[in-house]
Amino acid sequence: MSDHQPESFNELSAGRLPGLFGLDVLRVKRGELDARMDLKPEFMAPNGYLHAGTVVAMADTCCGYGCLASLPEGMTGFTTSELKSNFIRSTGPEDALRCEARLQHAGRTTQVWDAAVTRESDGKVLALFRCSQYLLAQGR
Repeated sequence: MSDHQPESFNELSAGRLPGLFGLDVLRVKRGELDARMDLKPEFMAPNGYLHAGTVVAMADTCCGYGCLASLPEGMTGFTTSELKSNFIRSTGPEDALRCEARLQHAGRTTQVWDAAVTRESDGKVLALFRCSQYLLAQGR
């Protein structure tokens, strides 16, 4: 994706999972992406706290969009080959989430991304996330 404007990523989300979640990309540049998302009651687990899948969906999307903005020449896409999350705390539906995704390794055929998902109200980390992306060239 050659256009590194947040709006282009938000348009890409329309009609897909990130759009359904209401993910809003705030800032994007090579190797970095920041986003936010309002929480809804539907994102909660039956116990009333944030469902882990909500956090993973946000972090994975942010890392994926960051990967698209950071593809080396000759690569046209990617697929996630591994992901991991460490959950530190939770929150309820009255808050919003922020996510900062950062490129840690930019190889010829792989990228490794870290993300931190925080509560918007106080900036406390809810989860740390890491994923590996396998880069795809035209015709692969």
